[in-house]
Amino acid sequence: MLKVLVVEDEEMIRKGIVLAVDWAALDCVVVGEAADGAAALDAVDRYDPSLIITDLKMPKMDGIQMLEQLRARGNNAYVIILTAYDSFSYAQSALRLGAVDFLLKPFHDGELEQAVTNLQRRMEAAQHPEESAIPGLKKGDKSKYVLQAMDYIGQHYGEQNISVSSIAQHLGLSESHLSHLFRKETDYTILNYLTRYRIHKAMELLRDCRLKVYEIAERVGYRDITYFSSTFKKVVGMSPSEFQDTCR
Repeated sequence: MLKVLVVEDEEMIRKGIVLAVDWAALDCVVVGEAADGAAALDAVDRYDPSLIITDLKMPKMDGIQMLEQLRARGNNAYVIILTAYDSFSYAQSALRLGAVDFLLKPFHDGELEQAVTNLQRRMEAAQHPEESAIPGLKKGDKSKYVLQAMDYIGQHYGEQNISVSSIAQHLGLSESHLSHLFRKETDYTILNYLTRYRIHKAMELLRDCRLKVYEIAERVGYRDITYFSSTFKKVVGMSPSEFQDTCR
């Protein structure tokens, strides 16, 4: 079980993370919370968390300074960072300090759970590399058709011709009905979800550093490397090459 510390100066966001996520279902427990980096250091000493979910820009001591002090002390807790689009360049420092994932604010329903689940699967894969599997998305409480659509995207995102029409046809629904259900239950259009899924998979491959950017683009369903790079930058805030450099 992962022991979680939540560090966020905005109380509404912090309480939302602590109270709205079904931590027990994720095999996690929130052991503490803090409103700035200085308080977080004290909480780390007190609770010894294995996962820290932290904002970067905070009063008194920001997330980078906190993470630098933790690493200097030899603390190797996993860290998921929260950042806004306009401060993503600031987040590169956290990635270099060993943050395992990041979420762009405002993040949507299921994204934090997905990040935690992906971390747990990477931990499991490290312990049992022969049994490792590609991380999926935590589906949450969704209807049958939306779950099936998400599963279909998870299995076919690398195909260049995947579309709303092909997904709807596979499920035996009209495009309009599936699109309405999907948007209602996830806050995404199907194509937006597909794009974010592809970019998330691309980020995982870029962290590996063994593949070229054009090879990764092809693996996640993009034939046009320029379009892939443009889309990646819109979602992440930097180009694929720049992101890969932060992971070296």
